[in-house]
Amino acid sequence: MNRRNFLQQSAAAAGLAAFHNFPYPLYAGAQKLASDRVRLGPMGIELSRLAMGTGTNGVGGSSNQTKKLGLRGVSELFRAGYDNGVTFWDSADQYGTHPHLKEALTTVPRDKVTILSKTHANTAKEMKEDLDRFRREMGTDYIDILLLHCMLDKDWPERKKGAMEVISEAREKGIVRTHGVSCHTLDALKTSRDTDWVQVQLARLNPAGVAMDADPATVIGVLKEMKAKGKGVIGMKILGAGKLRGKADEALQFALAQDVLDCFTIGGESIEEMLDLTKKIPAASVRG
Repeated sequence: MNRRNFLQQSAAAAGLAAFHNFPYPLYAGAQKLASDRVRLGPMGIELSRLAMGTGTNGVGGSSNQTKKLGLRGVSELFRAGYDNGVTFWDSADQYGTHPHLKEALTTVPRDKVTILSKTHANTAKEMKEDLDRFRREMGTDYIDILLLHCMLDKDWPERKKGAMEVISEAREKGIVRTHGVSCHTLDALKTSRDTDWVQVQLARLNPAGVAMDADPATVIGVLKEMKAKGKGVIGMKILGAGKLRGKADEALQFALAQDVLDCFTIGGESIEEMLDLTKKIPAASVRG
């Protein structure tokens, strides 16, 4: 076992220990549903509270979902979500899930779903090429939410200036409806808070601190400041990239109680798992 894997497994074990005597009453509230309609950020994009993630672990143009389910299986997963009110579809170039989404759109009306994708483009040229390719791969004229994927550096706006300018132009033309970033360090997250261009933030949050930018209290503090500026916030790593599946009720209850999250994405790896999440969410929101 290498050092990185050891540290990851140690962090996961420590996170699971944090669930000992989980304070359910502290997070109990009004009942919420996976299918609740939510308005996101300054552009008021309408979507479902739960997003169907397609990259529990996604890299190099594939993910858990694409490997396990294939083109038809992932498209059927999207369709099953839609049939149960989960109309927010989360994809990324890195996951290789655009063709799967295109297949799902053969049976689902485009205007009834909200599509998110993510790009690693840096320059204006790269971003123009990605916009054309993404839409072609997904079979759509527009992308509802487009994020710069996996910001790590404090100065990411300087590194991504060309891509950001092209995305802004695309929003003015209706090719992109709203835009923002996903972050994987605390410094990058703080920069996102302070960057007006960011309308939507994809942020890692769970009660155990697994696969997060910092401890939950610190991250929540930054997200509160983002919300105060009118930014929309989508939660991710709600189940710690799958490491907290055994504590799903607690992790869901924690996420549902956070007023800094407008909605959240979870990468179900089967129709059964996705449907189970839609059942767990209302129960978790009121569990006392």
